[in-house]
Amino acid sequence: MPDAAVRVRAPSSTLLTVTAAVIGLAGLCLGAAGAWLAVLGGSWYYLAAGLGLMLAAVLLPRGGGAGLWAYALVVAFTLAWALWEVGFDWWPLAARGDVFFVIGLFLLTPWVARALSRRHPRGVAPARAFLGVVLLAFLLAAVVSWTRDPTRVEGNAPASAAPAAAAEASAAGSPAPPKDDWTAYGGNGMGQRYSALDQITPANVGQLEEAWHFRTGDVRGRRGDPEETTFEVTPLKIGDTLFLCTPHQSVVALNATTGTQLWRYTPQIRQPLALQHLTCRGLSYDPGSAVRPAAASASRPSVPAPGDCDAKLFMPTADGRVIALDPGSGKPCMRFGGGSGQIDLWQNMPNVRPGSYYSTSPVVVTRSLIIVGGTVLDNVSTQETSGVIRAFDIDTGALVWNWDAGNPGDTAPIAPGRTYTANSPNSWSISSVDEALGMVYVPTGNQPPDQWGGKRSEGAERYSSSVVALDLATGRVRWSFQTVHHDLWDYDVPSQPSLVDLRVGNETVPALVQPTKQGELFVLDRRDGKPVVKVHERPAPQDAAAGDHASLTQPVSELSFDPPALRPADMWGGTIFDQLACRIAFHRLRYEGRYTPPSTRGSLIYPGNFGVFNWGSIAVDPQRQVAFTTPASLAFVSRLVPRKDDTSLYVQGKDRPGDSLPALNENFGAPFAVQLSAFTSVFGLPCQAPPWGYVAGADLRTGRVLWKHKNGTVRDSSPLPLPFAMGVPNLGGPVMTAGGVAFLSGTLDYFVRAYDVADGKELWRSRLPAGGQATPMTYRGSDGRQYVVVAAGGHGSLGTRTGDHVIAYALPRR
Repeated sequence: MPDAAVRVRAPSSTLLTVTAAVIGLAGLCLGAAGAWLAVLGGSWYYLAAGLGLMLAAVLLPRGGGAGLWAYALVVAFTLAWALWEVGFDWWPLAARGDVFFVIGLFLLTPWVARALSRRHPRGVAPARAFLGVVLLAFLLAAVVSWTRDPTRVEGNAPASAAPAAAAEASAAGSPAPPKDDWTAYGGNGMGQRYSALDQITPANVGQLEEAWHFRTGDVRGRRGDPEETTFEVTPLKIGDTLFLCTPHQSVVALNATTGTQLWRYTPQIRQPLALQHLTCRGLSYDPGSAVRPAAASASRPSVPAPGDCDAKLFMPTADGRVIALDPGSGKPCMRFGGGSGQIDLWQNMPNVRPGSYYSTSPVVVTRSLIIVGGTVLDNVSTQETSGVIRAFDIDTGALVWNWDAGNPGDTAPIAPGRTYTANSPNSWSISSVDEALGMVYVPTGNQPPDQWGGKRSEGAERYSSSVVALDLATGRVRWSFQTVHHDLWDYDVPSQPSLVDLRVGNETVPALVQPTKQGELFVLDRRDGKPVVKVHERPAPQDAAAGDHASLTQPVSELSFDPPALRPADMWGGTIFDQLACRIAFHRLRYEGRYTPPSTRGSLIYPGNFGVFNWGSIAVDPQRQVAFTTPASLAFVSRLVPRKDDTSLYVQGKDRPGDSLPALNENFGAPFAVQLSAFTSVFGLPCQAPPWGYVAGADLRTGRVLWKHKNGTVRDSSPLPLPFAMGVPNLGGPVMTAGGVAFLSGTLDYFVRAYDVADGKELWRSRLPAGGQATPMTYRGSDGRQYVVVAAGGHGSLGTRTGDHVIAYALPRR
């Protein structure tokens, strides 16, 4: 009989022992790491919870209810602490309680109850009951949190005032919004990403179906492709033809109604190139002399010579050229560039190294000029090429003027044999133009390196991270507005400015809306750069790295999507353990809010250089006077690494291929290299709690956020395809229509979505075969239907699925 009793009790003893070991190990980890956090000045909860779990682990194998009571008290303490820290906010609440809840459910199972009763029957039932009540309270708190979204803003955009708005805009000299066609990257030169088409409405958008699907055949994965090889194109539509470019620089013409290929042009790209980015965001279109005034067309021959073109497409290339093509045939326009059909952007450039200068964004087209910027390598060295902005004759390609931030007063065409200023601020994004006012509006970047500015020039300090208005005739600065003073955070201005005429009181103000990486929407009078929505200078953190300084103040707009400063309670993870690790990391980093200078200790940069807004910009409805925006918020870590010389590799290591460019962040010639990374947990999850991405509407006249909703799921970002609507970042812009519908495809999950402009409600979605990190566009086909076109090719840096898809959607044929 004693032997039988031993055989009966052995499994129960093992169960309790293993359970206690798991709880004890969890307690030990929480306790030890919690003690570390407490020493760093953080919450004492983790240490207390760890000690409580270890006590429960000691008591459980003894049987009876003592171990359950101890565990239940820890769970109750956790629930009270979690509600105090984050309230009824589901994802932060889940990270704090998921492990406790699962273990608690296991402790309530009959197997554990029998094992405890066999050891010591007294007190098990009431302890189980108390633990059950505590877990039920946790469950009820979770259910309540599922019905709440603390970040959500509800409201409605004003109704359209189309006739009055159109009349005022016309009187102000502004071009009408595109309707049948889409003639520039942002719809037209004003960069509004708005169409006057109204066939698709909130009432019928749910009926959208795929009209055609084209495969370009151009996918990432060729020899020499950088990680950031991306399909970011927004096509143009002129007449019955759709024009687009691919990452490897092919230009393709399609029938806009059927998607059938009409022609393809693939230039010979000079090799080898060691590029940081390989993409083409779009082409530019010159309609030719038919729409030009007589003065602008006087220099054109009355009878085009062979190889000459009237209308033209312009294609910037990865090897630093601009090629002009005939839209009808795809053949080069040989008059452009003096018989070559192209211009070489390396002319008069310093520090010539293939791949270190090129243009990923479409050029600006006016009646007589094309205006070209370009990207300069980030954080490689202090001896990069120039960021000069140049204007060329639209027919011949002859240089008309050049604006160099390092020599801003001299805009006459540079003399032969001279070079532009090395390492001057560049403009890699898309500019906008107002020909009635005679200005082009240029968003600028930094003088490299981004995170240390101890030796920046006077011109760099004045014009970097700014929007600069240049005179179309001369290239001289008419005005400039700096969005970040002495930028140390890679907060270059990434977005095309949107030009819109706003009704402010009884006056129509020609305005410019400039989105920034730090989340500001600066609304300026585009005549003189003065704020329409108020801007305030706010004190900023000090104590930059050795040899550098930080600006005492930074500009903040009253229309801002700057996320609230991070708190320790905002740290997140899949479980309480990685959430605790993130809290420890938070306390170890330097963080004093936005504009915390980079440091050798490591600084938390929030929002990070991914940006609240990036190159996708925003969409502006000139009738409603509102913006449709896609704010994102991800934290990054910036750590300066002291350099001992100008040649040692600090970041990438010594196994770099000899023919490749240095790592992005070596900063040869500066006293510091820099390590940049997303602020993530050991499991690769963001250390900050979701949401990480939204759609939001803003009133451009009052500076008020009208509505804001989290947007997107983690379906394509998590190991399992779980469609949790957590709100994910977006890369790529929105488009708005007069029908009251906005479209967006750039979220990390593979969907194109439609939204009601009035309140932001999602109305429709369609699954994409790859990441849609591009900006959609819309037009009317020859069959009278309104089409919405999306490029889906993925993004290397974001890890979205690669592809070569161009997909058009339309309402069913009647």
